Amino acid sequence: MTPVHGSSSEPVFRILHATDLAPTSEIAFVHAVKLALTAHAELDVIHVSPRSDPPDRVEFPGIGDTLRRWGLRVEKDGAGPVRGEGLRVGKIVAIDRDPVHAAVEYVQEHPTELVVLATAQRQGLDRWLSKAIAEPLARESGAMTLFLPRRAQGFVAAESGRVTLDRILVPVDHSPGPQVAVDAAHALLAGLGCSGALGRLLYVGEPGPMPDVQPSVPPPSSWDWVVKPGDPVDEIVAIADSWAADLLVMTTQGHAGIADALRGSTTERVLRRVACPVLAVPAGSRAMRRLFSAAPPG
Repeated sequence: MTPVHGSSSEPVFRILHATDLAPTSEIAFVHAVKLALTAHAELDVIHVSPRSDPPDRVEFPGIGDTLRRWGLRVEKDGAGPVRGEGLRVGKIVAIDRDPVHAAVEYVQEHPTELVVLATAQRQGLDRWLSKAIAEPLARESGAMTLFLPRRAQGFVAAESGRVTLDRILVPVDHSPGPQVAVDAAHALLAGLGCSGALGRLLYVGEPGPMPDVQPSVPPPSSWDWVVKPGDPVDEIVAIADSWAADLLVMTTQGHAGIADALRGSTTERVLRRVACPVLAVPAGSRAMRRLFSAAPPG
């Protein structure tokens, strides 16, 4: 089904959820629904099938059931799509042997502010033997991406739609510039109404000049700094776990060279080990500001 867009005078923002139709993708799906509802964005749900006889639309995650669980109004117009609370949903089946290729092509043809994905967090030999989907899709599409590790609870409750975002961890470095991640975190928290959240800026490195970053207040209601020596990936994962972060927000610039291409970028390596959702924000992106009108000026 081709998504229905608004008039040319009314900007329509898009959130894309790529699904393998497995129950383990449910947590990513409910996050995509909640964010689309809150941002008044169009939600596209895409499944890529290698078969010429793709699954029926009824196998897609249940938009109507989710909205009803959350106590929201649901409308059904004949044989058309289920809608509710102004949410516009497109369900797309693409035929392609390469899920990454199909999803990247869709994003390139349909400007997308945010991609929401579940990830299996494969590591080591298993990562090489099993086809990775989430990380290459995020990297090649160039879109801001919210990853939901399949062992994480996430910050949106599946049964109620309630948001719990109390602690946001933002690792910072001199390059790529961290301000875009801080701004994205601020826009997300403001848009979701999480005014009491705490923000933590984490710098892993040798003592010296700190990265140039200006936290916005509110929200979060306060920011603090943590400076640690050591390996960036190890320290980011350790702080995220010990502080019980609800969300990790990182600026990403893709692979910086052959070594990164072989072992994965810092964001990808963190993603394979961390127990909370990860929002990867491409350097220079203002997509979260566009999604939420409560974003900071500038």
